[in-house]
Amino acid sequence: MKRTLWLCFVLALLAGMWWMKQPGSGVMAASAEKNVFTPDAIPYGPAPSFVPPGAQLAVLEGNPLAPSGDYTVRLKMPDGYRIAPHWHPNRENVTVISGTFKVGMGDRFEESSMLNFPAGSFAYLDPSMHHFAKASGEVVVQIHGTSPVQFNYINPDDDPSRKR
Repeated sequence: MKRTLWLCFVLALLAGMWWMKQPGSGVMAASAEKNVFTPDAIPYGPAPSFVPPGAQLAVLEGNPLAPSGDYTVRLKMPDGYRIAPHWHPNRENVTVISGTFKVGMGDRFEESSMLNFPAGSFAYLDPSMHHFAKASGEVVVQIHGTSPVQFNYINPDDDPSRKR
C-alpha cells in the first residue's frame, strides 16, 4: 500500500511539473519563458559604443552596466572583427558558442601571438589581464561575470566610444 501511494505521489508530481511548463498554464510557465533562450530567439541588438561597430549584443541575464550583480551576454562578431588591447577591472568568463575566437595577451595587437579557440572553448580572464581578440569567421561568444562591465583600452585612441 505504501509503495502504491508513493508511486501515485511521484506520478502526480511529475504530471504537475509537466503541466506547469506548458505555455499559458500558469505563473511558473510564464516566468520561465522570459528566462529561456533558444538560439533563434536570442534578442541581438547593436553592441555598446565601447566595442567597435559591427558586432551585435544580446543581454541574456542581469544588467552588464549596473553598479553590481551578475550578467550574461552574447556577442556576435563578423569575420575579421577586432577588439584592440584592453583590460577589465572584473573577471571575464568567456565561452565560444560558434566560430573560432582568436585571443592574444599583451599591450600590442600581434596576430602572430594569438591562440585559436574553437566552438566549445572556455576561458576566464582575471582582472587587469591585458588582452585583444579577433573573429575568424562569424563568431558568437557568451560572456558572464559581475557588473559593471568596463573596457579600459591600453591605447586610449583605440577606444571606439571616443570616435562615435
